[in-house]
Amino acid sequence: MNNDTHLTRVLARKDVLALAFGAMIGWGWIVLTGSWIQSAGSLGAITAFLIGGVVIVLVGLTYAELASAMPQVGGEHVYSYRAMGHFASFLCTWAITLGYISVVAFEAVALPTVVEHLFPDYAVGQLWTIAGWDVKATWVAVGVAGSVAMMAINYIGVRTAALVQKVVTLLILAVGVMFITGALFEGSTATMEPLFNVEEGVVGGIMTVIIMVPFMFVGFDVIPQAAEEIDLPFKEIGRVLMISVILAVFWYAFIILGTSLMLEPAALADSSLAVPDAMQAAFQAPWAGNLMVLAGIAGIITSWNAFYVGGSRAIYALAHSGMLPAFLARLHPKYRTPTNAILVMGLISSIAPFLGRQALVWLVVAGGLGIVIAYLFVSLSFVLLRRREPEMARPFRVRRGKTVGALSVILSLVLTGMYLPGSPSALSPLEWGLFGGWMLLGLALYAWSRARYGVAYSDAMMRRELAGADPYPGR
Repeated sequence: MNNDTHLTRVLARKDVLALAFGAMIGWGWIVLTGSWIQSAGSLGAITAFLIGGVVIVLVGLTYAELASAMPQVGGEHVYSYRAMGHFASFLCTWAITLGYISVVAFEAVALPTVVEHLFPDYAVGQLWTIAGWDVKATWVAVGVAGSVAMMAINYIGVRTAALVQKVVTLLILAVGVMFITGALFEGSTATMEPLFNVEEGVVGGIMTVIIMVPFMFVGFDVIPQAAEEIDLPFKEIGRVLMISVILAVFWYAFIILGTSLMLEPAALADSSLAVPDAMQAAFQAPWAGNLMVLAGIAGIITSWNAFYVGGSRAIYALAHSGMLPAFLARLHPKYRTPTNAILVMGLISSIAPFLGRQALVWLVVAGGLGIVIAYLFVSLSFVLLRRREPEMARPFRVRRGKTVGALSVILSLVLTGMYLPGSPSALSPLEWGLFGGWMLLGLALYAWSRARYGVAYSDAMMRRELAGADPYPGR
């Protein structure tokens, strides 16, 4: 094996768990919990996350088996290639890359938003107005600075990124336990009314929240993306993945419960950041609210960090297999990181703040569609490989695989359908524009790479990868 062209296995169990769980909890719960409760009611929002969580757990099981069976960089890229071939592999990986990049860009908008909560008057220097929101120079500067910092952390090595992830995830967990405990003791079930949004429709309200669930849970799939850097028995990769998903389901449900116990509907409507306001109410002190804001900033860091890892590895895998231009497959000779892929993600993330706060919603929904499409492809890959290659070694083998696979496919199709025209939660024209533009860009790059390298080259690289050989000798 030529170590000059390979990633190195350095991530231990705690590193992997912090990477996935930290990616899933992120920052969205700080800024969006209030809107979830208003859209679906307190119990409706919890129901939406429990239903969505069941879907994610089922899909996570398919990932866990496939990640342990094929622990190569790229995750979805490898599974979908083995099950469905060249073009399907590209579509699946390019779709999940949109999800990763949308999160990275989302955090670049979220950071200046939360800083504004701590320093209300810091945004100055009018640049322009987008979707009715004034974009300020200092606001943009904070987002760009954060993006560059996270890019630098990932550039210099996955060890550094993993250390940052562990420390910051522990901070979030500590503050979260404080909040939930305080809300259970100090809150009132009377403030949870209405339990469901009857005025807008119970089902419609729950669906409005469920459509955001894939975006909020995206992150466990960072484990397969970084599989070639994980130093664990292959069976343990699947176990850690499932533990991270289950922890995230409980996290979101309890955060919604705690917030609804502390803030009545009028207070939710007046709150720009519901969870910090609920924390302040639970402890009856401004410091508590600010502490929760700091936990939100920590969530931004964990999510941002993890998706730099996941997104850059997805781009790297596509480029190494000849599906994207080869310069995106370059590894740093010292740090062993896919430097050009990281730089591309950093550039996109740095552009996002210039679009203003409204970009938060656009990115959540457009990126969510890319995520559920990738989940559908992975679920299909699981079913097909169970049927075609029953003898394949599966260190983490899912029980009742046929049932789990079928349910994963069906539920992934249902989630995908919720984004389509005719659904109460369908994408807006602008969000379709973002999604369509991304897919057209990918198809153009794919066509160029196919003409440049040829499908035969790509197939040879993927076969070598699946065989466990050094897949990219001398490149």
